Amino acid sequence: MAARAHAGTRVAPRRRPAARRRPAPRRGGSRVHWDRLGRVALTLVLGAILISYLNPLIGFVQTYHGSSVAKAHLHQLVVENKTLHRRVQSTDDPAVLERQARRQGMIAPGERAYVVHGLNR
Repeated sequence: MAARAHAGTRVAPRRRPAARRRPAPRRGGSRVHWDRLGRVALTLVLGAILISYLNPLIGFVQTYHGSSVAKAHLHQLVVENKTLHRRVQSTDDPAVLERQARRQGMIAPGERAYVVHGLNR
């Protein structure tokens, strides 16, 4: 049945839809390379962020160095404190008191004092 054609009817050929027109390419192209400009802008923003972290980093390093110097000074003072504490504890000993008194030229009761001249130390 499909092979039969009607005598008086004319079948119009089917039309294709109209092709969309594309804009004509620009001559000479764009002078701005947007991909390169975007990369440069992102690099500059990243650099600005890194620079903003620079000052706190310097402060952190200085604080760390100062704390290690303070710890060393504290250790030295603790050693000196222990030495002085031992000296204070030892002053109660009668032998130490007698030694200190003799260094200052004192004598015990009942002793005779002698002075020798002409000795070179």
